Amino acid sequence: MNNNISPTAFTKAASEIESRRNKAFQTLELHKAEISQKAPEIDSLYNRILKTSIDLSRAIISHSGDIDKIIDELKNKNLQNQLKIKVMLREFGYPEDYLTAKFTCPICDDSGYVNGNRCNCFNELIKKYTVEELNESCKIELHDFEEFNMELYSNIPDSSGIIPRERMSDILAQCKNYVDTFSKNSCSLFFFGNTGLGKTFISSMIAKALIEKGFNVAFDSINNFLIRAENDHFRRSNGNTVEAIINADLVILDDLGSEFSTPFNNSTLYNIINTRINMEVPTIVSTNLSLSELNDKYDDRIISRFTGMYNTYRFFGTDIRQIKRRMKDR
Repeated sequence: MNNNISPTAFTKAASEIESRRNKAFQTLELHKAEISQKAPEIDSLYNRILKTSIDLSRAIISHSGDIDKIIDELKNKNLQNQLKIKVMLREFGYPEDYLTAKFTCPICDDSGYVNGNRCNCFNELIKKYTVEELNESCKIELHDFEEFNMELYSNIPDSSGIIPRERMSDILAQCKNYVDTFSKNSCSLFFFGNTGLGKTFISSMIAKALIEKGFNVAFDSINNFLIRAENDHFRRSNGNTVEAIINADLVILDDLGSEFSTPFNNSTLYNIINTRINMEVPTIVSTNLSLSELNDKYDDRIISRFTGMYNTYRFFGTDIRQIKRRMKDR
């Protein structure tokens, strides 16, 4: 097993692969028992196919007689019986494949391996459980879109002529559409604006909705991700946070700018951002810093990727937490 793979994630993935395979065979056995009772003539033909398969194996092992002719005859006989079963199943109102094991992955038949190598389905499960393990330390609560309260945004134009409620309503609609149309090749998003305007809240709604749709979403503050990555790098922990982040279907890096500016952090951040751009997979980044503050903190390599390769959304309004406190004090 690759040392960079979490043993826990590997074990969970292997267990799910085994569970899928067992379920496929258990369902097949139930179908066979049902057919045996309701359509014994189909059951008899099915058993003949099993016997033909055994005869075929014996012929190959024995090497007796004209082996090629025997094999061809047995294969043809088997094929004819399979066609007959399909016809009979339809006549009894069953699907043609009712007596065929239905595996989740038709490539490896839920074995997890193809030609001695891990199947893509196995790798996807490892990725899923690795990201779940990564998210366990995230303290950010996930929310539903229905929880977003547009009444907390002013309906009065600000000094720049922007009406916060209208702007935030538009951002919310676009984020809902982002979830509805999301794929592993969706665009990346960059949220910026003052503290307390809902950037983390909207990010959490996107994360929850996509996790519920089955996507692997890595979601945490950039500071927490970088602390974990540093611990991995200096062998204070056993894992590969950077690899898990890079390979997630969607990565949400919250609160950019809260991390310390160190050579390791800057290099790791650039590696994550740039690699995912090259892989053409989506990332969502949020920050409380203004564009000028970002320019002061980060070099042009990082800033140019946010401003040039991400869809940029500026959040408007007044700190929601202050508004909620004032509402409570009334």
